[in-house]
Amino acid sequence: MKLYGIVGAGGFGREIMPLVQRNLESSENRHDYKCVFIVEDGYEINEKNVNGLDVIKMSKFLSMNADEKYFNIGIGDSHARERISNNIPSDIAKPFSIYPESHISLSDNNVGKGGVFCSFTHITSNAKIGSFFHCNIYSYVAHDCIIGDYVTFAPGVKCNGHVVIEDHAYIGTGAIIKDGTHKPITIGKGAVVGMGAVVTKSVPPGVIVVGNPAKPFKKD
Repeated sequence: MKLYGIVGAGGFGREIMPLVQRNLESSENRHDYKCVFIVEDGYEINEKNVNGLDVIKMSKFLSMNADEKYFNIGIGDSHARERISNNIPSDIAKPFSIYPESHISLSDNNVGKGGVFCSFTHITSNAKIGSFFHCNIYSYVAHDCIIGDYVTFAPGVKCNGHVVIEDHAYIGTGAIIKDGTHKPITIGKGAVVGMGAVVTKSVPPGVIVVGNPAKPFKKD
């Protein structure tokens, strides 16, 4: 038996689990797998069954008998994704990526481990994407982009060509990042691009930008 676990039984975990199940149902090994939701040992299990699937502690997942074990992380907090992925022994469980039927990836893209690509996502060509990338519905990555590890795209992100997005950056729903072919655009490590923002120039690490054109957010 192959065991597939999604860490996190919250909203995003419940959204991506059906994508995993559909992929497994269409594979040759569809009768020889089990899917579970996983909760870290330090947290309470509020429901033992979510959407028809068992919810188990991480320690149980790691100790269960299975021919092969795979995991992904359905948690929006990028630093939690990094911590969890680093704490799962690679000789016990391996990360797997999630690609629905409607996902499109064209030419010469290089994608790291543990990615989550939701329905109607698109990578065009010659993009380099790091580990545990979350690409939510209707988002795209255009040609020659470089995306770091643990980056999050909310729904409807438009990332145009020649853009660099560093580790742990968060790009909000409906944000647009201008093509950087003639003037390179970099979204710095841990930066946040707000919902609906239009990014026309680089964003420093850790800075929150909002608006059209996007500017640093200032509290009143």
